[in-house]
Amino acid sequence: MRAEAPKAVIGPPAGDGWLKRVLPVVFAHKWVFGLSLLLSFLSLLLQVQIPNLLGRAINVADSVNRQGLDGYVQWIAILAVICGALTYGSRLCLLRTAYDMEYDLRNIIYEHLSTLTFGFYDRVQSGQLISRANSDIRAVQMYLTFGPSIAVQCSVVVVAFIEMLSMNVPLAIVAMITMPLVYWVGTHMRKVLFPVSWLIQARLADVASIVDENINGVRVVKSFAAEQSQLDDLGRAAERVKWAYTEDADIRARWAPSIENLPRVGLAFVVLLGGYMAIHGGTSVGTIVAFNSYVLMLQPPFRQLGMMLMMGQRAAASARRIYEVIDTKPDITDKSDAVVLGADQAGPGADQARPGADQADAAGPRAVEGTGQGNGRARGDIRFDHVSFAYAAVEESDDVIPDASKAKPGPLVLDDFTFHMAPGETVALVGPTGCGKSTVARLLERFYDVQSGSITIDDLDIRDVTQHSLREQVGMAADDPFLFSVSIHDNIAYGKPDASRDEVVQAAKAAHAHWFIEELPDGYETVIGERGYTLSGGQRQRISIARTLLVNPPVLILDDATSAIDVRVEQEIYQQLREKMQNRTTLVIAHRMSTISLADRVVLLDEGKVIADGTHTELSEGVPRYLEILAQAAKEEETEAV
Repeated sequence: MRAEAPKAVIGPPAGDGWLKRVLPVVFAHKWVFGLSLLLSFLSLLLQVQIPNLLGRAINVADSVNRQGLDGYVQWIAILAVICGALTYGSRLCLLRTAYDMEYDLRNIIYEHLSTLTFGFYDRVQSGQLISRANSDIRAVQMYLTFGPSIAVQCSVVVVAFIEMLSMNVPLAIVAMITMPLVYWVGTHMRKVLFPVSWLIQARLADVASIVDENINGVRVVKSFAAEQSQLDDLGRAAERVKWAYTEDADIRARWAPSIENLPRVGLAFVVLLGGYMAIHGGTSVGTIVAFNSYVLMLQPPFRQLGMMLMMGQRAAASARRIYEVIDTKPDITDKSDAVVLGADQAGPGADQARPGADQADAAGPRAVEGTGQGNGRARGDIRFDHVSFAYAAVEESDDVIPDASKAKPGPLVLDDFTFHMAPGETVALVGPTGCGKSTVARLLERFYDVQSGSITIDDLDIRDVTQHSLREQVGMAADDPFLFSVSIHDNIAYGKPDASRDEVVQAAKAAHAHWFIEELPDGYETVIGERGYTLSGGQRQRISIARTLLVNPPVLILDDATSAIDVRVEQEIYQQLREKMQNRTTLVIAHRMSTISLADRVVLLDEGKVIADGTHTELSEGVPRYLEILAQAAKEEETEAV
């Protein structure tokens, strides 16, 4: 079932503060939220009437004629029941709104994260993003929903003041005499809380980063017996959080009691003046009791006012941290006139016009003229034309989310790299470690953009086609595949969720994974552990190959995809792959002879450049460097086996 889309988006940057940007999310739920506030306000209006009725009842009880006292009791009981019902409805609507807003905010930030490219994730710690997508969103949601609710409850001050004025003006003024001081204290508290609130959220994110890295890298931590070192790192980070929380508590301890207790000073003045007036016949005992109830009624709102100020500062800090992510632009985007790669072609040799030759279609991605909307297959004619590329250097920065525009490129990984693959051809890319082989695969999928030169598929520059259609046409199986904590069936069908069991089984057989899957306790329904570590490296690679083969891409990249599989099983896999690779353009990144034997030709890459191109026999006979690389790879494999 497709997830429901968020009902609103966060607005563009504005100079009027953080709240204006997130108001569209609030307004998207205005009816249920408004009903909650209305019910809450009605409940408060009725509650304000109870002290007045109580005062009148006391005056009646204190008089000689006590008739009518039962009526006051009944009215107080009726109002209490109605207030309870209204409060129940208000809370129900409020909590529903809170969870709906949280759903929208989480989906907005996750949807944006899905548009950001590999370069962003190279620069930012995952724990920082997890913190923003969890605790920061919760802080914003709490303020957006409970802030207005608390404000409505604080409005009881105005209603109660009007009621008090109608009963006794001097007592009403005395009861509210401390309110200006409450306002001043609250304003000052808000100013000093903000920087501490920001610090708390930032340091919580640091803790989340350490925990995330330790969970994901638990095997490395344990293999080096580094548990104590990691605990020390976590302890230092937790100590910094503790210090920030202590500062926050200290500020609230100094200022919150004043906000809460200043109205009680008003109560003392009411008792003093009211007692004097009662003695001299200026008011009644019932009026003093009613005023006492009103002043007591004012205390919870002011207590909540202090909490709302604290929530507001934490929400402001959290919102700005969320906006850091939302305002980060993807390094790679589709052009407005991007075409759909893989649209049905007029014929094998049909000449396709390059994007930009015609008037751009303002409606968005379009298919090449005379084609469908991507329901066909690319021919797989691939060309790297004088490509140069360098990864951005990761530098120390005070910014948790560094500005991509300020990133400096590192050393060139590919330097004037020129390479061509004909449709249906299988090419092995061979070279020493760090020469740029995997980078070629990442650039072909457009995980990164080249600094110079171009990459084309079927004479279309991949920067001129939609990323979605490009990745539909180019499938990749990597040497260290990521598997999800779901069933094996769902892992293989990840790229084609509606695949039948028979389709999944056929893909698994082609990857020589079917037989070990059948031996598992629940077969294809076996749920594998985190990242698939309950399986061996070779088993994970076979599932990854099956996952790629199931979507049946016209261009296939095998990036050392069988490096963890023993040679005998690898040979059996390749017997299956030879059939699958017919009429499919396949790039094999390899160092094993068994893998290289799949290829029609071999391209030797060294220091980011092609230094030789030919069949395995031609390179073996004429290129000594090729034999050196193969010998070194074989030696490393023997060492690892030992």
